[in-house]
Amino acid sequence: RRRILIGLELSSMFLLISDRMAYHFRGNTTDIGFWMVRISNFLVFLLSLAVIMVFTLYLIDLYAAEGGVEKTPLRLNISCAICCIAAVLLIISQFTGIYYTFDEYNRYQRSDGFMVCYLFPLIILILNLSVIIDYRKCIRKPLFISILLFSSVPLIAAILQLFVYGLSLINISIVGMAVVFYVFSIFDMNETVKRANQLELDIVRSEQRNMRTLFEQTAAALANAIDAKDKYTHGHSHRVAEYSVEIAKNAGKSEKECEEIYFAALLHDVGKIGVKDSIINKEGRLTDAEFAAIKEHPVIGEQILSSIRQSPYLSIGAHYHHERFDGRGYPERLKGEDIPDIARIIAVADAYDAMTSKRSYRDPLPQQIVREELVKGIGSQFDPNYAKIMIHLIDVDSEYKMKERGEVNSFESRKEIVCGMFRSDVSEGILLSGQITKIHLSTVMDGRKHAVYIPSLILFDSLDGCVHDDERKCRDLLYFEYATLRFDGVTDILGARNIRVETTDLANAENEGKAMMNEKIDFDITAARYDDHAIVTISNKFRSHKFIIALADSARFAYLAITGEHCIISDVDVTKAEETIGEGDIPRIAEKISFINGPVGDIPNVQINGWRSDSSQGMEITNGMRVQFHTMSLPTARLIWHCPFVVLYTSDDGQIGGRNYRELTVVRLDGEGWEEDD
Repeated sequence: RRRILIGLELSSMFLLISDRMAYHFRGNTTDIGFWMVRISNFLVFLLSLAVIMVFTLYLIDLYAAEGGVEKTPLRLNISCAICCIAAVLLIISQFTGIYYTFDEYNRYQRSDGFMVCYLFPLIILILNLSVIIDYRKCIRKPLFISILLFSSVPLIAAILQLFVYGLSLINISIVGMAVVFYVFSIFDMNETVKRANQLELDIVRSEQRNMRTLFEQTAAALANAIDAKDKYTHGHSHRVAEYSVEIAKNAGKSEKECEEIYFAALLHDVGKIGVKDSIINKEGRLTDAEFAAIKEHPVIGEQILSSIRQSPYLSIGAHYHHERFDGRGYPERLKGEDIPDIARIIAVADAYDAMTSKRSYRDPLPQQIVREELVKGIGSQFDPNYAKIMIHLIDVDSEYKMKERGEVNSFESRKEIVCGMFRSDVSEGILLSGQITKIHLSTVMDGRKHAVYIPSLILFDSLDGCVHDDERKCRDLLYFEYATLRFDGVTDILGARNIRVETTDLANAENEGKAMMNEKIDFDITAARYDDHAIVTISNKFRSHKFIIALADSARFAYLAITGEHCIISDVDVTKAEETIGEGDIPRIAEKISFINGPVGDIPNVQINGWRSDSSQGMEITNGMRVQFHTMSLPTARLIWHCPFVVLYTSDDGQIGGRNYRELTVVRLDGEGWEEDD
């Protein structure tokens, strides 16, 4: 089509030149004038037909290529045939003078057959115009306007030319419309190319997304297959990948590096495919031969993944994630920074997940023990930088969420909580905070008539957010129970300082007991916590019970677990509402516990109940300054790293979190710390 347009413009250009030459040599009786008048007038008539012919060819190509017209419209073929006939008759007219002649002064004169000469272009333009109108929906609007103008304006000019002599209206209109049409066509083709390029880019991006999705799904499926070999490591690869990315982000790695680390960590244990299931799932101590077989999995993993040449980082993670920083690891016994960066990150994440997951010989380790092991391993087993980042992540993870989640008590893994004896089945804990928690559930008697049938809530705290009865687990996980809140408004106070219950009758309250014994009842629960007080409301269609609980202190967490006696609890739905509560929203029923009414040093006393929940006023550093103060852990401090910090920072107003706040470093008073800003 570009070649056709070039032909159109060239024809128009030579038409203008020929028309000008015809006027220039008109009346010139020299030999040159004789021939130039005849040649230029012949070319004017011929090139007018050529322009129209080229335009017709453009229409044929346009409707076929973009309009989706499979068969060329017959009228366009007729137009081409008429053009050819008109050209033949034009040549014949040069010898017969049926169109025009020249007088003795070498001037152009119309002949009797002149009307036939103009009839052919008129017919062609009318045929083309009819096709353009009929197929107007096949092409874009800007292009339609341009071809409509090209067909209609010369048509009008041709009609006027019959009555006007001496002015080349047809030539002027054809050339003018050819220029307009050329501009529109080039613009349209550029837009078409742009759209085509964009479409191609979209297709490429779509293919890349599909390839990435396929890669992610394949990697995830392979990771699941690896974890499935070991009944005690379900989800291990995914958790290690997530922990590795968090370490990488905190280490300042780029988005691309974090992505590579994620997939390398996801497939770090792929070599276990080559280890016998009997060895992987063996309960108890491995023999030397069995341990040697286990130690082969990094080599097997490297052999499997090294074939993926476009992603060499995958094999690096699999091959070196059991190397130790002190050089006592395997399989290559690399030391320090000779160990690839990816592998040093994965090694920390892998060890962390191993300690925080259930194994055949033990339950997940308490958070403080995990932290101690990481501290011990700094510089020996682990890269100091990445180990410190992992320790920092532990410090921030005050709710101990970074661990293998037990499936027994999670709402997602089962449909019902079935309680025979009291607390024989208990849900996972739901953490209470200033953000209001909403719980909807249904409950019904378990099918047998009992003297006691009542669903209940347990308000408690523990490191893993679960209710425990085992004495050792209660000790290791610092289990602390505040109270039991029954759905009938009765409470059993254990560690709470005080509880107030307010009951409101709603409708037919006297029928509540009978209904609960015979039908399924829906309950709505709202709960929230502010400082050292919590509020829980339990409502059904008969009554509403509001429990205001004075917790033992403001430092411990508070979880709600669902349980009961001789009941089936189903359809549990837990959501966090957008609204939050503040001071004054929960009536105080006990005095606020404070541990800061003691000696004051160089700074005012501050009580910090959670991770950096408060701080003293900032002090500008001066040369040789000395600050003295007292410090103590709260009686409820449950982890070894509950200690004071010093924060070194800058800000325009001197305030923590103030304008242009920049945190330089956090130094713990037990000697540990981590760099926040180089």
